[in-house]
Amino acid sequence: MSDIRIATAEDQILLDKEAKYCSYGDTVHYIEPPRIFSRCEGSYVWDTEDQAYLDLQMWYSAVNFGYANPRLNNALKQQIDTLPQIASQYLHKGKIELSEMIAVDAKKKFGLDGRVHFNVGGSQSIEDSLKVVRNASNGKSLMFAFEGGYHGRTLGASSITSSFRYRRRYGHFGERANFIPFPYHFRGPKGMTKEEYGSQCVQQFARLFETEYNGVWDPKTNQCEYAAFYVEPIQGTGGYVIPPMNFYRELKHVLDQHGILMVSDEIQMGFYRTGKLWSIEHFDVQPDVIVFGKALTNGLNPLGGIWAREELINPKIFPPGSTHSTFASNPLGTAVGLEMFKMTNEVDYGAMVMAKGKFFLEGLQDLQKRFPIIGDVDGLGLALRCEICCPDGFTPDKATLDYMVEEGMKGDMVVDGQKLGLILDVGGYYKNVITLAPSLEISYPEIELGLKLLEQLLVRATNR
Repeated sequence: MSDIRIATAEDQILLDKEAKYCSYGDTVHYIEPPRIFSRCEGSYVWDTEDQAYLDLQMWYSAVNFGYANPRLNNALKQQIDTLPQIASQYLHKGKIELSEMIAVDAKKKFGLDGRVHFNVGGSQSIEDSLKVVRNASNGKSLMFAFEGGYHGRTLGASSITSSFRYRRRYGHFGERANFIPFPYHFRGPKGMTKEEYGSQCVQQFARLFETEYNGVWDPKTNQCEYAAFYVEPIQGTGGYVIPPMNFYRELKHVLDQHGILMVSDEIQMGFYRTGKLWSIEHFDVQPDVIVFGKALTNGLNPLGGIWAREELINPKIFPPGSTHSTFASNPLGTAVGLEMFKMTNEVDYGAMVMAKGKFFLEGLQDLQKRFPIIGDVDGLGLALRCEICCPDGFTPDKATLDYMVEEGMKGDMVVDGQKLGLILDVGGYYKNVITLAPSLEISYPEIELGLKLLEQLLVRATNR
């Protein structure tokens, strides 16, 4: 096992400049010294010493279709040579066609007419969704959201994100959300099936509407104080927690009874991460609003947006100028988004992702049998989790996972004569979960390689 890696002289010069000139507010250094990367392709990135790393988190799911995807890169290059930019008050073909593609797909899947509104990223699109929801509910500013939920770090988005540390220094935009327990079965009450626990969580939420003294409902006017429930169908930063399949169907029934909108945050799980375009599709419900970002452009351009039901976003209720961004619906981003949809529609992309996910999950389950420190593994498509615990298989062990992440970034593991590093992401309520989001284009041999590298890290962690 190698010692702590020392930065090269060239890298150290850059790191010294970063320490002096760069805000630390827009980044987090998970290892010291931080790596500086020089190129990428497929499932790999290379640092300035040309050391390769297999990436199993793909920029937090922003690069679902692999680094430097030739087809998507070419779409961007072609757009640069035709219409690289245009003011957002002017129309261009890409905006209209991409909106149509998303809206027609939603109509087919959910039976609902709707419209698409663009912005420059996930958090900004969450802000736009808050405007749509508030506007449609006559200015209600209160929202429900989940414990463990993450929706961004802008002022509005942080108010519905369950981590206080994102709000601590800045106060609140409107009101903080009412955070409701998520059906995290591995850490839920024992003796219940996953579905039973999901139903219990819904029943606990429904209790808020039993009488006016539960604090959210006026039975005399049949009005709720809360406008919407913001959900990540699969929790992202919370640790890729996958709920019971009955959960959202039962929850949506309660929401519909009380006039509360469901906003599905698909920023991290959208665009086939779970084997479907939207992760909410797995749960047989009709969302009122969908928020998307990240992988729409495979990380090549900051573009996100929302789809909302016609009743919430038509021009009479949400007129021109309701919200705006200079770079919203920019032609470079919409060109890549259109090409992504064409690419994924040419083959049964969902089936491909589900098959790879099943293969990867089976490999994780095999590791779980051999390493007691793996408390839980689960997955849906290629959104996979591996929870690192103490030897009892349950007590969260953040320190061991931190060690594994650092070891993976040393770039000194050897598989079949090839020296490699492994890039992992840390999530979970206790920061003890490996949240695995590999490229959806990952090959089966690369999945096997990733499992071998994980095994080496688990051996190091167990023997340290």
